[in-house]
Amino acid sequence: MTVNEVQNTTDQAGTAKHRQRADRRFGRTAVGLAAVAGLGLAGWAGTANAATSTGTATAKATPTCSASALKATYGQQLAGGMNHEGVVIRLRNLSGKTCALRGYPGLGLENSAHKKLTTHTTWGNTWYAHNPGKKTLTLKDGESAEAVVAWSHANTGTSGAVHAAYLEITPPASTQHKTLALPQWVDHGDLSVTALARHITVNS
Repeated sequence: MTVNEVQNTTDQAGTAKHRQRADRRFGRTAVGLAAVAGLGLAGWAGTANAATSTGTATAKATPTCSASALKATYGQQLAGGMNHEGVVIRLRNLSGKTCALRGYPGLGLENSAHKKLTTHTTWGNTWYAHNPGKKTLTLKDGESAEAVVAWSHANTGTSGAVHAAYLEITPPASTQHKTLALPQWVDHGDLSVTALARHITVNS
């Protein structure tokens, strides 16, 4: 065998070994990439499952009580010195299903022809009760929430008083209202109301 033949044989052997090492490196790289891809798919699947779970939980959240699901009534009538007057209002769930309320009822005064009168409503403490604060109230069918409404009537029969005949009560997050009779003089149409609660203790 000539020197050139020996050299060619050596070169071919070296080339073969080099290719084997490259093939092994490529194999390891491919396996690594496949593992990374697998992790990526697993992560995506986990995210998708989490999103689905969150969506399911949201879908099962207790719905807000609509005005049509509620019956409005008066509770205790409130009176006292310094021309103050008030009333406890109740919203009772009669929908046949569980629903939720949170926050303050909207209020409005109407005259005897159900025409809206100028009304200013203040949320918070009233003359008769401390404000319980906003809380989510989950009402089963037949359960109620209440709030305390107060006003003064020092200017009865004067230009500074509004002669009301009805009270509009709008449940939180609703655009429709319930109407109750309220034949009262209300100074400047000013009402104050607490947030809704299961029960509100009235100051004696």
